[in-house]
Amino acid sequence: MSADFAENEDHSEDTPADRRRRKVRDAIIDAAETIFTSEGEEGISMRRLAEAIDYSPAAIYKYFASKDELFVAIREMFFQRLMDRINQAMDEGGKVAPLCARCMRAYIETGMEEPNHYMMAFSPSTSAKPHMHEEKEVGFQAESALVSMIQQGQAEGVFRQVDPRVASKSVWASLHGLTMLIVCIEDFPNGMPGSEHVTRDDVIDLHTDLIMRGLMS
Repeated sequence: MSADFAENEDHSEDTPADRRRRKVRDAIIDAAETIFTSEGEEGISMRRLAEAIDYSPAAIYKYFASKDELFVAIREMFFQRLMDRINQAMDEGGKVAPLCARCMRAYIETGMEEPNHYMMAFSPSTSAKPHMHEEKEVGFQAESALVSMIQQGQAEGVFRQVDPRVASKSVWASLHGLTMLIVCIEDFPNGMPGSEHVTRDDVIDLHTDLIMRGLMS
């Protein structure tokens, strides 16, 4: 379980040994996050992490049996940050249509700011399968928030009457597609001939507008 998920746990009965172990584990994840952010998966090795926190490689393996286990923790932390970002956008309040559009942009911008994390988070991984229930919890939270916004818009007569669960998945698919293009193609969207004037903000603004128009009644 990631440090972010662990923050919600009750550690009041932890022993000093438990606290030391958690502190070292968090230090390992923090060091891995720093390397991963700039260099991706290729930059991480147990030896390099050990050097970063002044431990032996053997000690690292006491906390993470493999790099795959470490990557699972990184994935979980990214999903939680993504949800936190969406929650922050929701907390700003306001009318449902601009609120929904703001959450869409928050999703895309999080992927843009953490491209290595975003690509790993949505790449097939056999090592992540035993931990998918934790990632799904965050996914369920995100979908639940989106469904609630769509239902609110429908109740106010702003959004058209469609199955909100179908609509939420369609919205996510659209957001995910654009985000993947941005994080995977370095010169998107202005790398093609004739598109030199096109900015990412231009594309994001139009994309979210088109999604919103599809929801509007």
